Amino acid sequence: MKVEHIVVALTAIVLSSTVIAQVKPEVLVKQRQAAMTLQGKYFGPMGAMARPENPAPFNAAVVARNAGFLDALARMPWDGFDASTKDVKSATLPAAYSDAAKFKQAGENLQAAVGKLVAASKGSDEAATKAAIGGVGKTCGGCHDDFRQKP
Repeated sequence: MKVEHIVVALTAIVLSSTVIAQVKPEVLVKQRQAAMTLQGKYFGPMGAMARPENPAPFNAAVVARNAGFLDALARMPWDGFDASTKDVKSATLPAAYSDAAKFKQAGENLQAAVGKLVAASKGSDEAATKAAIGGVGKTCGGCHDDFRQKP
């Protein structure tokens, strides 16, 4: 299955779920968690390649493919943080709801960092690509520091 088909399918699932007039808060939480889990799945191998110590071997094809997946996934979870979900058990801190502007900016920062990664993955500069991977990792970590309970 091509990346484009997967992205279209995932987008259709997200859009169809948000079209329903009254999506249960528990469903919204599960959907956003699924998107975040997939973000981790596709970021993990790239993060391993960009580690300063003992990096995994760099694989430009994997980076390009995974960056494409992340480009779609980075747009998906945010509507799942509707105010109706604030009382549903999850790792989300109350600050995601009380400081909604900062939280929204964090989501936009992730999308921008992923956009830079997508652009870098299309070039042949391994160092620039690794720097872009690091930028995505920092953006994820910053949001988790502010808006996610520590495990």
